[in-house]
Amino acid sequence: MTAFVPTRTDDSSHTPDEGRPHSPSPPCRDTTRIPRIPRLPRPPRLPRIAAADLSASVAVFLIALPLSLGIALATGAPLQAGLVAAAAGGLVAGRLGGSPLQVSGPAAGLTVVTADLIQKYGWRTTCAITVLAGLVQLGLGFLRVARSALAVSPAIVHGMLAGIGITIAVAQLHIVLGGSPSSSVVDNIRALPAQLSHPQVAALSMSALTLTVLLAWPRVPGRVGRMLRTVPAALVAVAAATTTAALAGLTLPKVDLPSWRSHALSGLPEGPALGIVAAVLTTTLVCSVQSLLGAVAVDKLTARRPAQQGRSDLDRELLGQGAANIVSGTLGGLPVAGVAVRTSANVQAGALSRNSTMLHGVWITVAALLMVPFLELIPLAALAALVMAVGIQMVSLHHIRTVTRHREVLVYAVTTLAVVVLGVLEGVTLGIAMAVGVALHRLTRTRITRSVGPDGVHHVRVRGQLTFLAVPRLSRALHLVPPGADAVIELDGSFMDHAAYESLHDWQSAHTSHGGSVELTGRTGARLAEPHVKDDDGQSSHCHCRPWTPWRNHHCESPETPPPGGHRSGHQLASGISTFQRNTAPLVRGELARLAREGQQPSQLFLTCADSRLVTSMITSSGPGDLFVVRNVGNLVPPPGEESGDDSVAAAIEYAVEVLRVRSITVCGHSGCGAMQALMNTEPGGARTPLKRWLRHGLPSVERMTAEDRPWTRIAGRAPADATEQLCLTNVVQQLEHLRAYESVARALEEGVLELHGMYFHVGEAQAYLLTAAAPRDEEEGELFDRVAATALYDTQA
Repeated sequence: MTAFVPTRTDDSSHTPDEGRPHSPSPPCRDTTRIPRIPRLPRPPRLPRIAAADLSASVAVFLIALPLSLGIALATGAPLQAGLVAAAAGGLVAGRLGGSPLQVSGPAAGLTVVTADLIQKYGWRTTCAITVLAGLVQLGLGFLRVARSALAVSPAIVHGMLAGIGITIAVAQLHIVLGGSPSSSVVDNIRALPAQLSHPQVAALSMSALTLTVLLAWPRVPGRVGRMLRTVPAALVAVAAATTTAALAGLTLPKVDLPSWRSHALSGLPEGPALGIVAAVLTTTLVCSVQSLLGAVAVDKLTARRPAQQGRSDLDRELLGQGAANIVSGTLGGLPVAGVAVRTSANVQAGALSRNSTMLHGVWITVAALLMVPFLELIPLAALAALVMAVGIQMVSLHHIRTVTRHREVLVYAVTTLAVVVLGVLEGVTLGIAMAVGVALHRLTRTRITRSVGPDGVHHVRVRGQLTFLAVPRLSRALHLVPPGADAVIELDGSFMDHAAYESLHDWQSAHTSHGGSVELTGRTGARLAEPHVKDDDGQSSHCHCRPWTPWRNHHCESPETPPPGGHRSGHQLASGISTFQRNTAPLVRGELARLAREGQQPSQLFLTCADSRLVTSMITSSGPGDLFVVRNVGNLVPPPGEESGDDSVAAAIEYAVEVLRVRSITVCGHSGCGAMQALMNTEPGGARTPLKRWLRHGLPSVERMTAEDRPWTRIAGRAPADATEQLCLTNVVQQLEHLRAYESVARALEEGVLELHGMYFHVGEAQAYLLTAAAPRDEEEGELFDRVAATALYDTQA
């Protein structure tokens, strides 16, 4: 969009006479328009880091340092690889990711996968696999498939994490006891009795001390406990074990960080091609799913913050994780993913932006370069105890209760057991197969029963989803109902396919033609809209609208065959009222009775167009008593002081603000507005019809749109489709200015008890846009309408 400014006739370099106030001459419009000179770019400013981000980064660093070393120890990788992954996760994923508060690094969920890769292919090839997995993540991010990864059942994800946690705990238990673990979980379990019978006292004592401090530190009561909990328990536990071992002079295996000059970097992958491909896919799957679920969990943690920055961009998060894995693998680091423990600590410490995540990466880098002598004092038994505790926590009782409540415990158990015995990829594959089997079982498990009540009414009850697989049993039950009898069909399910609907519809038609009656109800007894009804003349209307459709702008009547006398519209109105009395009134009667007693107390005034396609309750998800609605042609707000005849809108505004005390007023325009089209096409002069007299209040919007010294109102991310849409958007902003001119509105705004909002609804896209409060990036953009996103919520803490 090119903006123009009028030329000036005055000379800006002219010095005004002394003693006379200088008044610049007004701008003169000229037929020759010159483009506005672009501004020179401002010099870059140094980023400003909030104190909350600085303190949060230190807290996360103190947790990440021992955990990174412990996870590297558990995988069998060089201990420095954990620090490299933590630094790459903080700096790269923290800067590029779509979840600013999520902290990435070496994750416990990747321990089993990485340990298996190191055993099979060696460390350099494992680094290459990490790089390839990062490239795959980049590709998936560019394809924008991040949301589809969340389609995996939470029971599978929780089962995978539980299986990995069990594997970690069993392996680290050997190091806690002073031994060394095997690569197989089964072998580790078999070797446990012998290891338990001959423990090393020094290693076991340091591990016990670590676990004791780890469990007791968060439980110190009182004010002292609140002060102590500012220091992470993991850091205190490892520091206590390290100090005790040094003071007691215990001889224990300790952290060994070789020189960075001998640090192994990534090499070319060596091994069978199919094995490498399977390893890359496994690493990609675990890294991506854990990171995306972690981003969703961050949104839950920050949802109630007053200064929330919006939901995570999952596709961008996938790109950030892919870039971090490429950097980490290239520099000889572990695979990177979002880590729940560090992320939770980051949020709880009050982090405000991605600066805290990136600073934590800086501190990790400094520690890896300057704190090597101190890190080499840490006993390996203390790190093993710390990682074992993390593995045990991955078997979450909350997750088990959740999957049990949703009847998915079988999927959880199969996934967990398969991950422990077979491996991560095999376990997830079996979990997906089990989830599909459970879903098919639920879809086909339909109970159909028939009974006869004391009043002779035949009841056919359908429990479950009604699909083509249940049609034979449904037909048998329905044909047991005698011709001419009264029947009630009770449908207790959320789905009915076409075959089942046709079977039920055909039987209903035949049964009613023989003098019987059929009533379709839900489980609660509420009557459903019937698929086949008769009009007042006894003729079938042949309505094929689905009986389970809650709302649809459908027309059951056929326009080719109007009824005698042409009273079809009246019949449709009466039919709609009758349907309301049967189906809706019983559900809302209690709420309406409460509103009748208490009176209306709406929270906002909603001023929108009279267009029949705008259903205010639908697009705002509101109910009775929520909105005080004013509708008129063009959602216009006449400026105060206009001549009489336009007092209706002004009266509604005054009543809403002064009497109802609404807290907000929303002006909602929409696409394809006929009033705006009329404004664009109206010729000057002509008859002053009521419509033309009303539309004169929209002329300021036309002037605002065509003014050359005003930036356009637009939708963020795209240009307006045509001039009519541009006028619709501009009209919303102009009517908000008219609102501010009302005395009652201006007073409420000054007192801070009222807010004004602009909204635009695109009918064809079913998409709502809100007028943003943030300043535009460029003053030429003008006011911006931004898309209102719809984001699914997932019940997970992974």
